[in-house]
Amino acid sequence: MKRISSKRTIFYKRVFPVFWFGFIALFVLTGVLPSLRTHATPVPLLMMPVVMGVIGYALFRRLIFDLVDEVWDDGDALIVKNAGVQDRVPLTNIINIGYSLLTNPERVTLMLREPCSLGKEITFMPLSRAFSFRWFSRNPIVDELIERADRARRSSV
Repeated sequence: MKRISSKRTIFYKRVFPVFWFGFIALFVLTGVLPSLRTHATPVPLLMMPVVMGVIGYALFRRLIFDLVDEVWDDGDALIVKNAGVQDRVPLTNIINIGYSLLTNPERVTLMLREPCSLGKEITFMPLSRAFSFRWFSRNPIVDELIERADRARRSSV
């Protein structure tokens, strides 16, 4: 089997949000603790961290929290692992492969004909390609996966 998802997924899903919200908490504490001695309420100081927290959570929920942990290529199927749950998705079950080019992290979304234990859509970060000047082109892993899923669907009909 060959891994086709990025190893950085764990950092994006588990470590980066802790840093983000930890920084916001630290910012709030450094602003609130001195004001406790003066009994002043630092409402303007608290507005920006609240906005950063809400926007950060909305972005994480939309772009990061739905990513699966690992995706492995097993020839005629993909092995998908997320939070201790593992499922085998045959390429014939994939009806569409979406790819977001201009997001960070890059995202690949597999729409399934029949839902698996992880749902009807599976989203993952593809392996990073070596640095290139092809910023506006799809990841080669995605192109290969699209072709293989199409071949698998045509041969099953």
